Amino acid sequence: MGVNRRGFLTAAALTVPAAGLATSSACAAPRSTDLGPGVKAGADVLAARNWQDITGRRVGVVTNPTGVLASLEHVVDVMHASGAVDVVAVFGPEHGFRGTSQAGGSEGDYRDPRTGLPVYDAYGADAAKLAEMFRKAGVEQVVFDIADVGARFYTYIWTMFTAMQAARQVGAAFLVLDRPNPIGSRVAGPRLDLRFASGVGLLPIVQQHGMTVGELARLFDREYLPSPLERLDVIRVEGWRGRGADAGLPWVPPSPNMPIPDTAAVYPGTGLFEGTVLSEGRGTTRPFEIIGAPGIDWRWAEELNAAGLAGLRFRETYFVPTFSKHANATCGGVQVYRSGEVDAIGATVAMITTARRLYPQVFGWRPDNMIDKLSGSDRLRTMVDAGADVPEIVGPWQDDVADFQRQREPYLLYR
Repeated sequence: MGVNRRGFLTAAALTVPAAGLATSSACAAPRSTDLGPGVKAGADVLAARNWQDITGRRVGVVTNPTGVLASLEHVVDVMHASGAVDVVAVFGPEHGFRGTSQAGGSEGDYRDPRTGLPVYDAYGADAAKLAEMFRKAGVEQVVFDIADVGARFYTYIWTMFTAMQAARQVGAAFLVLDRPNPIGSRVAGPRLDLRFASGVGLLPIVQQHGMTVGELARLFDREYLPSPLERLDVIRVEGWRGRGADAGLPWVPPSPNMPIPDTAAVYPGTGLFEGTVLSEGRGTTRPFEIIGAPGIDWRWAEELNAAGLAGLRFRETYFVPTFSKHANATCGGVQVYRSGEVDAIGATVAMITTARRLYPQVFGWRPDNMIDKLSGSDRLRTMVDAGADVPEIVGPWQDDVADFQRQREPYLLYR
């Protein structure tokens, strides 16, 4: 029998007395263990200051399972137990605060079993709705602590932007506890056309932005809010310059289908397969690295390997997804292997054009044209359908990349 996770969280909350949690010795202070080679995430920097940047204000935290300290304790649990921070509410993004929900889902509103704190469902909320949540909880200080993976269509950065809009409406201060971008500072792919704005892309940034959430917050504040926030602060990552992807920090899956860093490295490209009828590997152990569908065979891997895509190799594979597209059906396809820095978006365009040519009866777009929202316009879809080759498709994106690099320059924090 399956577990109703939302029901479990809610029911468990009813059995945990909130009053005793604030004095629990188990989380009274962050432990000193530093699992990274001299790199400290923003949360650890703030904890080392005994939370002084946010004391004396009613704090609402927007976070998920990635909001951990070097000790691997969650920042909300430690803040709450410390007695130094008046945490009044938590706001969960897609997948939820504790991360129990699959893609496109959340945990709803409930009382957290561990802390007794009210948790509000921020996923899909617009600025007005989120502002009302802030008012209801009496939030004076918003803290954002979620690890991003560097792709425009990963929804957490849009939860952050919406939270910034809401904070502006209620006059709350906004603090980002920064974390490394796990795929580094490389910029790639097309800009979003605002005609295709959606929950997987609200602003005209490129597909692989190469920024941290703190840097993006600075960009959003100055370029896209009607007027800047009254107070925006970023607690920087210490000991990390942003040029390399590997910060040496423990990997906490940012979402259920982002199991390892290699997944994040290819995701800005292979995430586009969500807009096709091919399985993007959900329901397998290596989502976004295993791609395929019934009717695909060894020829796809052979042709992709012959193309010599830098930093990538492809293994012919067969799999049966346990859920999502083609659930319980035998699929053929490829597993993507990375050996260094890759052009994930360009490689994915090569994968798409090759699959369309080899398997015209199999390949197709989702009927809702989700691909247009993911890629930021209808250009990728229409050019692939017209038979354009990879250079024709990706070449014009270089202007988008150059423009975005100029735009983001004043907001970068790590050199």
